[in-house]
Amino acid sequence: MDAQGRGRVEDIDPADQWVLNPETGEYELRLAPSAPQSRVPDQRGAAGTGRASRRRGAPASASTSAPAPEREVPPPRRRRTAPEEPPPGRRGRRRPAKKSKGKKILLWTGGTMALVVLAAGTAGYLYLQHLNDNIESLPDDGAGTGGFQKDQAINILLIGTDKRTGSGNEGYGDNGSAGHADTTILLHVSKDRSNATALSIPRDLIVDIPDCPTTQEDGSTKVIPGSTGVRFNQSLGQSGRTPSCTMRTVTELTGVRPDNFMVADFNAVKTLTSAVGGVEVCLAKDINDPDSHLNLPAGKHTIEGEDALAFVRTRHSVGFGGDLSRIEIQQQFLSSLMRKLKSNDTLTSPSKMVKLAEAGTKALTVDSTLDDIGKLKDLGLELGKLNTKNLSFVTVPVRDNPAEKVKATVVLQEEPARQVFDMIKEDVSFTEVKKKESEKEKKEKAAVAARLEGEKSDPSEVRVRVLNGGAPDGSAQRELLYLQNEAGVTKSENAGDADAEVARTTLEYAPDQADQARALAEILGLSGAAMKPGESVTNAQGLPTMTLTLGKDFKGPGVKLDAASAEAPEEARKSTADKVECAK
Repeated sequence: MDAQGRGRVEDIDPADQWVLNPETGEYELRLAPSAPQSRVPDQRGAAGTGRASRRRGAPASASTSAPAPEREVPPPRRRRTAPEEPPPGRRGRRRPAKKSKGKKILLWTGGTMALVVLAAGTAGYLYLQHLNDNIESLPDDGAGTGGFQKDQAINILLIGTDKRTGSGNEGYGDNGSAGHADTTILLHVSKDRSNATALSIPRDLIVDIPDCPTTQEDGSTKVIPGSTGVRFNQSLGQSGRTPSCTMRTVTELTGVRPDNFMVADFNAVKTLTSAVGGVEVCLAKDINDPDSHLNLPAGKHTIEGEDALAFVRTRHSVGFGGDLSRIEIQQQFLSSLMRKLKSNDTLTSPSKMVKLAEAGTKALTVDSTLDDIGKLKDLGLELGKLNTKNLSFVTVPVRDNPAEKVKATVVLQEEPARQVFDMIKEDVSFTEVKKKESEKEKKEKAAVAARLEGEKSDPSEVRVRVLNGGAPDGSAQRELLYLQNEAGVTKSENAGDADAEVARTTLEYAPDQADQARALAEILGLSGAAMKPGESVTNAQGLPTMTLTLGKDFKGPGVKLDAASAEAPEEARKSTADKVECAK
């Protein structure tokens, strides 16, 4: 039996066998009463008579000369037929009805990226095993954290390749491509599951790719040498690099270590959009792009299959005609897809659920710590708590590469990019989210925050010495120049290296210097936790002075030290999944 036929009984589509059980409120994969049940695992050892004997090739006469027992196949289970009244004495013992959201399966695709959380109901063992068989996996080679944790923030790396596998994909991507990282999104889900950020990384961003230990087909490990100053998309496919190398490159770039990766090719967009019956998109103008094969007039359209792939591949007819414009149109498409997947039209349709399960699992290549339906389901349960209004699509802030006369690549806008990376590392939401806190947490935070409240000295009256406690060499002097020349803190001095390295930047001050400390905290973006009431020291002029110790978290002069104190920079091009936007 081929892959398309697995899970079928007498050529009946599994989608047609899902029935809502009024007693439990869940969908069940119900077989017809007359259907044989010999494929259920615990019946493999049944006597070789009747239908079982014929399937193994026994002569047909065997079944006619020796009639089989009346119950050669167990009868259908009672709960799979029409509901009946419970036996006397058992009323009141039935379990309360469970909501179907308790059985969720996460189907993720990379490519032009689809983030899918869907309720699959109660699937039969054989069908779940069939879905398991659809999933392919690759080692993460130690590049990840070892897999997501339910009680921690989650970081999933979604990669879409330009490999032209699958029917009808010959006209897309690079001819003969090994499958580069054409579209990449780092999905960060907050620890409390109240919000998420999908960070798009431009394929033409110039980065340093580190050395990558990579598992070979024979099980051995080969270290693929790194590259300096190359396009980000070369982190996959080039020189035999696998998704684990893309993980290492993302960690090197952002400081965020992904928990898992998921990869998909062009087929993901085509199959998933067809499975949900199409996705609505909006165009602010007519588009006729011969490169992507997209030809649509202005207005709203419902697209699927080839048209959906053409939509997310187009770039020459939108925005400035480059990869950054294509990222924006992909984010708009994904927002629309998320809204469709979250709609009742999808979640209450067993037929669509089965099609999505098939399409999603066939589209995926995942890391080996996320290689079965059970693990995907657990991830789905975590992500199912998200509200689309708190899912932000953000792009890494970049600018044209100044080293090029003909602009083809981009480089980081250092300050806003580091701010975005810090917000993700510090689990800071890009949207306004109301969070629940315990009374103890509220009191502790209030006490720390109180250090920032009160009068502030004029910057010209702030006396501070700067120590380097783990920041890059020369950081103390660069910070001093910033304070004196740009921030107006003229009574500052470089005191050299600290006695020991520290992880985080701190400001120590005496009680009578609190107004100076608050002023400096505002300038540097220090949190209340970074302010350490203590003692002052004497400076070169013999006056009491505060001590600013730059830790390993120091990002450079003028960069806010506390990510939570900063808002998302305008350069990040933020949008949220709940809003309808038209491609321009």
